[in-house]
Amino acid sequence: MKSYFLVLITILSGYFFAKAQELADLVNDPDYIKTVTFNKPPQNMLPIYNLGDRIVMSFDDVIGDEANYYYQIEHYDYDWTSSALFKNEFLEGVDDRRILNYRNSFTTLQSYSHYEIAIPNQFTTGLTVSGNYMIHIYNNDRELVFSRKFMLLDNQATVGVAVKRARDLKFVQTQQRVEFNIDSQNINFINPNANLKVAIFQNSDLNSGIYGIKPQFNIGNNQVYKYDGPTSFWAGNEYLNFENRDFRAPNVNIDYVRLDELYNSYLFVDQSRAFREYTYNPDINGNFLVTTTTNEDNAVQAEYLNVHFKLDPVVDLPKNSSVFITGNYNGFQYQDENLMRFNPVTKLYEATILLKQGFYNYRYTLIDANGIEIPGAITGNNWQTENAYTILAYYREPGGRYDRLIGIGEGNSAKITN
Repeated sequence: MKSYFLVLITILSGYFFAKAQELADLVNDPDYIKTVTFNKPPQNMLPIYNLGDRIVMSFDDVIGDEANYYYQIEHYDYDWTSSALFKNEFLEGVDDRRILNYRNSFTTLQSYSHYEIAIPNQFTTGLTVSGNYMIHIYNNDRELVFSRKFMLLDNQATVGVAVKRARDLKFVQTQQRVEFNIDSQNINFINPNANLKVAIFQNSDLNSGIYGIKPQFNIGNNQVYKYDGPTSFWAGNEYLNFENRDFRAPNVNIDYVRLDELYNSYLFVDQSRAFREYTYNPDINGNFLVTTTTNEDNAVQAEYLNVHFKLDPVVDLPKNSSVFITGNYNGFQYQDENLMRFNPVTKLYEATILLKQGFYNYRYTLIDANGIEIPGAITGNNWQTENAYTILAYYREPGGRYDRLIGIGEGNSAKITN
């Protein structure tokens, strides 16, 4: 009997260690993995699906050697800590299978392999519970290459959203706050302070999440959240953009194009907007769209180009700070590739990023010497900025072992009020 418990403890310890490692091992995308997308429209690329929806994730490997990749899927609680569910409690079939659906590029100067994973498939026949998920991609050596988050919704609640200006006069010109309420005809919220949880996101940036907000009060089963500071976001500014769907000639916000080993697109020099008056500039809130003018199959015919960015910060930036070019083109990650370097000759910050043809939103983000973002240091913060906000409502029933995603609400600051 003693040996039985030792074996059981060993198995469980290994399981929970593995679960902890899944978060600890999360890494930025390597520089050869590009254009990671879900089957979502470019206006809102948040990967939120209804239970039973078909989920498709694709990516490119610009080494182009038809490498073997494997996927694993894990379930998480609302704050992206590993849930207590075992795999057979949320997944039908099996995962840890090789990705079989891939194609090589053709008629392109930059060779690449395009991979696509669809769920359900012949191995993974379904995901059975709502909540947060992450798909992990491993290589042939079982090393984690990259991961992406997605969510499954079991729509049982209504989430009403309103975007307001900040009440605090110190931030009334620079921040936007989100008010919302959560109501359900199907769930009677028991102890909502502990069991009803929310996550709030700005635009499609899953790194922007605000967590741990509790209801201020309730009207019957309707839970009301009318905070100021705790649900406020820096307003930022409209995203900058460029379009290179025709790589043979300059296009939107591109100064000129040059052919070396690959095509090179040189953008006009951007300047800091921190001290400028707000100007409306339509954007798609940090997202992107792969598109070309002539190709029939952009997945494997669109070209990769070196896109050259230049920034004039106008003023001296803080010592030991770093400037990154951020957007959903790489999941809003801070990587060496999108880190700008100061050129003492031109007195500009410069970076070159390999990107697939298309329309891209981007902005410049300043990180201080301690690794903390300085909001709006380069973009500015303007209360008039158009931002999209998403509220996700999770509920854990008394005695439950995971957080169900029961409702989603969306609001836009284009309709901001005082």
